[in-house]
Amino acid sequence: MSAKQQTFPLANPDQTCALARRLGAALRAGDTLLLSGGIGAGKTHFARCLIQSLLIEPEDVPSPTFTLVQVYDTKAGALWHSDLYRLSGPDDVVELGLPEAFDEAICLVEWPDKLEDLAPVNALNLAFRDGPDEDARLLTIAWTDARWSTLIAGLMA
Repeated sequence: MSAKQQTFPLANPDQTCALARRLGAALRAGDTLLLSGGIGAGKTHFARCLIQSLLIEPEDVPSPTFTLVQVYDTKAGALWHSDLYRLSGPDDVVELGLPEAFDEAICLVEWPDKLEDLAPVNALNLAFRDGPDEDARLLTIAWTDARWSTLIAGLMA
C-alpha cells in the first residue's frame, strides 16, 4: 500500500469545525484518527467539533489532557477521545485499554507518537500546523488504507 496525502487550508476555526463534521459523518467502529501537531495547533478543537457532531444528546466535550480518555456514546457507536501527551510510552497506552478500543470503537488520539508500534496501520493521520494567519491552520491528512481515499475525495467537494 502506498501512502497518500492531501493538505487542506483551513482559514478559521469554523472551517476546521465544518471539515471535522464532514469527516465524522463517515466514521464507523474500528476507525482511528491520529491527531498530531504542537500545542494550540487545533487538535482538540477539531476533535471537539467532530465529537459534538456525532453525539446523541448534546454535552460538554472537555479536553482529555488530564483524564487521558473520554468515552462518548454517539450515533456511530462508542467514541474514545484520548490525549497521550502525559504518557511515557506504549505500556501506559495498553493500561488505558486503547488497543482493544481501536478494534471496537471510533478513536481520536492526540499525541499519537506515544503509541509507537501500537498505532493501527489503517489509521488516518491528521497533522495540524499554523497557517498564514493567526486563526488559520493547514491540515495534512495521510493514509495508506484504500477506504480513506473515497472519503478524503468527498471532503474536498
